[in-house]
Amino acid sequence: MGIIAWILIGLLAGAIAKALMPGKDPGGIIVTMLIGIVGGLLGGWLGKVVFGVDSIDGFFDLSTWIAAIAGSVILLALYRLVTGNRHSHRHATR
Repeated sequence: MGIIAWILIGLLAGAIAKALMPGKDPGGIIVTMLIGIVGGLLGGWLGKVVFGVDSIDGFFDLSTWIAAIAGSVILLALYRLVTGNRHSHRHATR
């Protein structure tokens, strides 16, 4: 797959992951796209390690999309864990 296909899959997989996990996220479309692209790579790697299948076959293959979305959901959850604590306001107690 070419770089344009990876960007498109990343943008769509990241958006689907955000729709599946509603809530406030820091970052905009670029962060969503990066989460989707890296999530697709993570999903493909996990598919190969866990199930022993090559899940990143082509743009129109269902396994590619499932791997990209699953990896994006995992990565989005990790991203929220890391960045979620930075945006919370803590009040000092007297």
